Amino acid sequence: MVGERQVTSAERAPEYRFKSGEQVGELLRAAGYLPDSKIATVVHLGDRLGKPVLVEGPAGTGKTELAKAVAAITGARLIRLQCYEGMDEAKALYEWDYRKQLLAIQLHGASQSQQEAGAADARARLEGDLFSEDFLLARPLLEAIRATEPVVLLVDEVDRLDVEAEALLLEVLSDYQVSVPELGTVTARSVPLVFLTSNASRELSEALKRRCLYLHIDYPSVEREREIILARVPGIAEALAVQVAQVIRSLRMLDLKKKPSVSETLDWARTLLVLGADGSGAIDADLLEQTMPVLLKNQADIEQALKKLGNPAP
Repeated sequence: MVGERQVTSAERAPEYRFKSGEQVGELLRAAGYLPDSKIATVVHLGDRLGKPVLVEGPAGTGKTELAKAVAAITGARLIRLQCYEGMDEAKALYEWDYRKQLLAIQLHGASQSQQEAGAADARARLEGDLFSEDFLLARPLLEAIRATEPVVLLVDEVDRLDVEAEALLLEVLSDYQVSVPELGTVTARSVPLVFLTSNASRELSEALKRRCLYLHIDYPSVEREREIILARVPGIAEALAVQVAQVIRSLRMLDLKKKPSVSETLDWARTLLVLGADGSGAIDADLLEQTMPVLLKNQADIEQALKKLGNPAP
């Protein structure tokens, strides 16, 4: 709670969530997220070292889903800060409820209009009350620090922030605390699991990187994507899952404006099932042309893909 004394590092004893990277992998797979050993190990280390994990890679490779899956397997509350250009302290950390403050001022004015004695003391008390916890609106970063239950904090698409706005994160990520000038310092009673995702649209500051463990998630291999398809698309034949994974790999090797994401792979696999494909034969050119807009959302990309792929082999 804001205004309480600061929690010391000795009081904030570590409570490890995972015994090993192998356990992380098993739990994530049981929850429907298929990690490789690198992903499982970094999640385990983030827990043990109490460090945020910066997850970087192309859009649609499962970075955000990783944080959601970790929240699910730990039973923690997921708090998400969706970053965007121009985001400021009021949207990331906290702001004051100005409407509620104005109402309090108006009520005070009405009650004091006929009472001159003690008016100065009453005004001083009002000024203190206006910047109390009752008027504080916690945004995701402060909300995660103040939480009394286990929390996974997801700072999504951190590369969309302005360079100056990154400074808002530094105190939270290094000391797990937030300074509110009017009230003091709020320190987390337990270290949250923190994931920052980035599509690498710009280089992040060294100050931010130093505070994090680094994990790069690229597009999956054909074999891993086949496993993802089989796990996430009920009823699909393995032969069709293999064909889908092979076509997706071929598409990602092209110079496209937007390569298909894993979620679009799953959408395409479900589409093929709906249209009766079973993997017993090749995905023919007509079916490919009909369903390509499920994968690619740019006409030039679609035309290039159809020209290059033709009739993909089974």
